[in-house]
Amino acid sequence: MTPNHYLSSTAPPRPYRPGLTPRPSPLRPHCLAKERLQLWQPSPTQSRVTRVPEEEGTHTITEQQVDRILEVIGASWAEKTKETYGAGLLTYHVFCDTHGISEAQRAPITANTLLAFLSSCAGSYSGSALSNFMAGLRAWHLLHGLPWNINPDELRAILEGASRLAPTSSRRALREPFHVNTLELFHSLMDPESPKDAAIFACLTIVFYCVARLGEFTVPVITQFDPQKHITRAHVQHLHDLSGLPVTKFHIPWTKMSPTGEDVQCAPLRGAISDPIDALECHLHLNPAEKSAHLFAWKHPTSGLHPLSKTEVLKRINTLTTAHNIPNIRGHSLRIGGTLHYLLRGTPFDVVKTIGRWAGDSFTLYLRQHAMILAPYLNDTPALLEHFTRYTMPPVR
Repeated sequence: MTPNHYLSSTAPPRPYRPGLTPRPSPLRPHCLAKERLQLWQPSPTQSRVTRVPEEEGTHTITEQQVDRILEVIGASWAEKTKETYGAGLLTYHVFCDTHGISEAQRAPITANTLLAFLSSCAGSYSGSALSNFMAGLRAWHLLHGLPWNINPDELRAILEGASRLAPTSSRRALREPFHVNTLELFHSLMDPESPKDAAIFACLTIVFYCVARLGEFTVPVITQFDPQKHITRAHVQHLHDLSGLPVTKFHIPWTKMSPTGEDVQCAPLRGAISDPIDALECHLHLNPAEKSAHLFAWKHPTSGLHPLSKTEVLKRINTLTTAHNIPNIRGHSLRIGGTLHYLLRGTPFDVVKTIGRWAGDSFTLYLRQHAMILAPYLNDTPALLEHFTRYTMPPVR
């Protein structure tokens, strides 16, 4: 049953790709990838749980209430996450169509069916893609009130095996980190009088020194700017600590880790080419706007203010790196580089962990993931490299 209150996007869905087209079914309307989790339904023979226990008997949940629950759960995932999960859901149902798996057997999914599905994808998709496929199927079960009865050990084994079988072409080349001298080089190659270049350079420096994610300071598409989710000029505060040292705080209204928002900070570097606050002031001077405008909105020559999109930043990075033979640098290189910058300055690991807003042991996992990138630079400071090695070594079992 299609949820009554679900608001579908006005953008029409693209045609399915050849070889990835499901058989027509009223359970799976042709819709946007991000809408599949909610609009694609399990078999009607697998009814959703509509009764909850109470002290005296049970209480029946109305269909309207169930639809509202679907809306609320669905809203808890980021748009990009919904798209990724929707792609996995499509791949799963095409697999089921190909192998004659009935609607009733598709959900709740059995361990054998899941393992057969992931195994069939191994060798064609990356390990991370298969992990996302599995996560999407689990989210679909959760969303529609179906049990997820999968043995974690079996699942871990198949995902590890799939990662080893992943095609070489699916493995991304290691991202080189941004450095301060990379920012300085970019500054020398960009036009200081260009509204767009000023916005992009300010964005690069702030993301770097805040050890943030590029997507947190940009918008996915310029038509999707939302001041409730994306950073605006009203979300910037210039403060001083108890010692009188200046610090600038940026409030990100919504992140994938915290729907209620998070704060990041950086300090001015007076006299430095890569000074993030000076770059911000230059941008604001060239691109004046109301407080409610996107922080890095820039003046387009013909169509007024544009929120700065992640695509626009990546396109500019690619233009500069391609034209000047700069190593493999991408958007995530800013977060890697910011981490490395503070570590090489001798900033304690726990402080860098706080700056980057890592929770629990995720910072250690992050360092292990990027050890191949960080280690050559840390080799120049043996004491720091030794500390890094001890910090990131898995515990002895």
